[in-house]
Amino acid sequence: MKVSLDIHDINLNSTNNSKGTIGSLNGTITWSADGIKQSIQDAVPVLGKFVAGEVTTNPGDGTVSLKGMLDSATVKPQIVNNGLSLQVVSLSALGSKMSTDTVQKNLDDLTSKATQNYPLGIHADSVKVTDSGVEATFSTSNATIPSSSSQPQSGQDCFSGV
Repeated sequence: MKVSLDIHDINLNSTNNSKGTIGSLNGTITWSADGIKQSIQDAVPVLGKFVAGEVTTNPGDGTVSLKGMLDSATVKPQIVNNGLSLQVVSLSALGSKMSTDTVQKNLDDLTSKATQNYPLGIHADSVKVTDSGVEATFSTSNATIPSSSSQPQSGQDCFSGV
């Protein structure tokens, strides 16, 4: 997965609740077909074992096809709750249609870890399937950089050195 960021107008005027502001942040995530295959194999046990073969993208209908030796799945990248989601369109094993509920839950877990609950109000703007993978854009504007005291105590935040 490749991430490209463009950040403008950073203002580091600290207050009690903030370390400053970011005027705008725009990002693009490019997820190659091979990267999708690897991510699913690593993170989605129910589907991952089936994805041993080819991963193809279909820009015309906005889907990604995952094929194994005996099985196949088709997913459609979409924006759900301001983040990227892979919605199961079809799933089959040994030529028979299968229930998508468990696989969908695992895909939701994978994509929510990767793209939802971003800090600073970052949200998904668009997602499209390309000839080589999936491309998603994200942005935020007029974002407040949280102070250390306003962060949960779950470890060091990414702004601790600011």
